[in-house]
Amino acid sequence: MPQPLSAPKATRREWIGLAIIALPCLVYAMDLTVLNLALPAISAQLDPSASQLLWIVDIYGFLVAGFLITMGTLGDRIGRRKLLLAGAAAFAVASVMAAFSRSAETLVAMRALLGVAGATLAPSTLSLIRNMFHDEHERQFAIGVWIAAFSVGGAIGPLVGGLLLQWFWWGAVFLAAVPVMVLLLVLGPKLLPEYRDPDAGRLDLASMLQSLGAVLAVVYGLKRIAEHGVDPRGIAVLLAGIALGAMFVRRQRHLPYPFLDVTLFRRPAFSAAIMAYALTGLAMMGVYIFMTQYLQLVLGLTPLQAGLATIPWSVCFTAGSLLAPRLARHWGARRVMVRGLVLAAAGFVVTALVTPPHALWFLVAGMIAMSIGLAPVMTVGNELIITTAPPERAGAASALSETSAELSGALGIAVLGSAGMLLFRLWLGPALPAGLEPAEGARALATLGGAMSVAGGLADGGAFAEAARTAFTDAMRAVAVFGAAMMLAAAWMAARLMRDGEGEGAPVPALDQAPGA
Repeated sequence: MPQPLSAPKATRREWIGLAIIALPCLVYAMDLTVLNLALPAISAQLDPSASQLLWIVDIYGFLVAGFLITMGTLGDRIGRRKLLLAGAAAFAVASVMAAFSRSAETLVAMRALLGVAGATLAPSTLSLIRNMFHDEHERQFAIGVWIAAFSVGGAIGPLVGGLLLQWFWWGAVFLAAVPVMVLLLVLGPKLLPEYRDPDAGRLDLASMLQSLGAVLAVVYGLKRIAEHGVDPRGIAVLLAGIALGAMFVRRQRHLPYPFLDVTLFRRPAFSAAIMAYALTGLAMMGVYIFMTQYLQLVLGLTPLQAGLATIPWSVCFTAGSLLAPRLARHWGARRVMVRGLVLAAAGFVVTALVTPPHALWFLVAGMIAMSIGLAPVMTVGNELIITTAPPERAGAASALSETSAELSGALGIAVLGSAGMLLFRLWLGPALPAGLEPAEGARALATLGGAMSVAGGLADGGAFAEAARTAFTDAMRAVAVFGAAMMLAAAWMAARLMRDGEGEGAPVPALDQAPGA
């Protein structure tokens, strides 16, 4: 039986191209976090209403999530490099216009354009990695670098924003992206290959509108439920999004060139990777929102100290992303996924054990175990997603991966966040001081910050403040237990669905379809 030819190794051009690809990913992640520090200055100068301020913050992430599937499919049709460069140009222009906005309405519009342009970055860059790196281990390392760029961007966003705001006006936080996008526009045509599906059909407008409407409605509905509880408006929008999503999936079954190839879910490795990716995003975001509040409002750390406490998370996540290819080479994809998920589950369990006087060390240890466990899962999972799909559909597959991450993160905040706050209210309710005004009682039960504020206005608020901190800690522990259960469920599914050779160092399904393999 003839042996398959080994895949060609990447050259210096591909590795330099990877560095060029990683930079816009870093900027994309920075833009999700860098704006928060500038909000006071924006409020003072542009005087936005409460609704406008909310949209300035949220519309970027909404439109990124909504347009990911469309942009991934569009890149497969018109060319992934062409779409990436067009998105980079639009991102640079929108950043400049956002920086010099004279009104809140203009800033909202520019943030919306930044979201549409940002949606081109993740699927285009990940699918280009599919075309640039044909060797399995090199491709896994390249995806690890790609994921690490997002992690580093999210971690340094507040730091970069703080430094810029120290010396410049609020618009400087947007201008930081411009040199990176200009560099991509100059070097991209020389270093990045072009790839498009020569047999792609016309872009189906109805599918584009259905996917956009479904994702936007689901994300908005989940966000509203997370903020307002079981809200009729949020539930109605969420159900409408689910209905649109069902219509979208049904339509894809009858198109000759669908936005989403639903037959991919018949491949065990693809289904396992998507489900593990979604569950990790759900659990991680659900517990992370409690951790950040716990550090400041329970342990009493300053914002700077709380930020420093999360550095081990980012550093270990980056290290785990880069270590994943070596682990996959020795263990195989299946074992990396399963063992990583089990380690992450252990990290959630450690977080559930936080107790004074060593609560901070328990929390940091839990973060480290979670990040080291989840980073290889995401690296190997993304590699499985884009290589299990045919090469001509890599853009759509990578967009589906990113969309599942966006939706699962929103779902984690809405479901686990709401469940945790429900437990907080249940456990804190009996401790409400007698004679407290109804409005004050509602504020105390809404958030930990509200409870601490109410306690500060009481003659003997120390006992109530301690009860609030205890109730919040117990709620965070419960959410961490839920997270551990999700990680174990994901590990079980990966072990079941990926048992056909993926875990023993064998190539993932359809890897031999890669160009040059």
